Amino acid sequence: MLRLAAFAVASALAAGAAGPLPPLPPLSRLLSAPAPDRLTIVVADTGNPLADGEYRLECDPPGGNHPRAGDACARLEALAREGKDPFAAEPKNQLCTMQDGGRATARITGTWHGHRVESRFSRTNGCEIRRWNDLEPVLPGGRS
Repeated sequence: MLRLAAFAVASALAAGAAGPLPPLPPLSRLLSAPAPDRLTIVVADTGNPLADGEYRLECDPPGGNHPRAGDACARLEALAREGKDPFAAEPKNQLCTMQDGGRATARITGTWHGHRVESRFSRTNGCEIRRWNDLEPVLPGGRS
């Protein structure tokens, strides 16, 4: 027991002799670090087997397995500069033309500009078709 106490005192003295440890970064800085821009995009029923599938899109720098990562990230940034939320749903009371753009669907999840993304897209009416087209090339062209 006496040896253990002597070891503890010697360890404490050795640590003090080595100097103080460097300060840790402020906790607020660690907690406020933005999440990286990382999206998962699942596209189905476009009528083009090359367009259907699951893609990862990373921005800043562009990456992932998205076929047009650089263009897709640039489009998202352009929409942000215009003050638009590219993942926002259409308002419930929005009047939309009754046109059918096909069975294509897409789901986008992940993080973008530090915010969680959970958004669904379709081509079921004029508003949804416009919303889809606004996100090209993040989503494949509706005319694929």
